[in-house]
Amino acid sequence: MIQLVNTRYGPQARNRLDETAAATADGARAALESFYYALNQRDRDALREVWAMDPLAQLNNPLGGILRGGDAVAELYDRIFTGPVVVQVTLGDIVEYLGPEHAVFAGRETGTYTRPDGTVTPLEIRTSRYFRYHDGRWRQYHHHGSIDDPEALDAYRRSVAG
Repeated sequence: MIQLVNTRYGPQARNRLDETAAATADGARAALESFYYALNQRDRDALREVWAMDPLAQLNNPLGGILRGGDAVAELYDRIFTGPVVVQVTLGDIVEYLGPEHAVFAGRETGTYTRPDGTVTPLEIRTSRYFRYHDGRWRQYHHHGSIDDPEALDAYRRSVAG
C-alpha cells in the first residue's frame, strides 16, 4: 500500500516500543514514532531499541556520511545527544510504502538546532527511513537524509562538530 498521510512525528512523539511487536502497519508506525521520540528526547536506550543492530543496517546522512552497523549508527546518535547542539525535528509530508514485512516512510524533517550560545537555526532535511519486521518486531534498517542548501549543510556540520 502506498499513501500520503497527514501525520507528523516530532517533539511530542511517544515512546511506543511496546507496540512494535505488532506485525501490522500500526506496528511499523509505532517504530517510526518511537524513533522520533528517541531523537527529540535524546533517549539513547530507545534509539538503540528502534534501530536494528544488524551489521548491514545503514545510515546515510549529512553528519555521519555512510555508516554501517547498528552499533555505528547508535554511536553517531550518542555523539549528537551529548554534543554541543540540541536538535529538534518533526517528520511531515509523509508518504508510506507498506508491505507485510517492510515499511518505508519518506518525507521532510523540519525543525531547529540550538547552539550553546542560544542561537536557534532552522533545519530542513529530506528523509527516508526503512523498517523491517524481523524476529518479532519492527526495527529501522536504513535512513537517508539530505540537506539541499550547501550553506545550511556546512553551518549544521560545523555546529554539531563543535
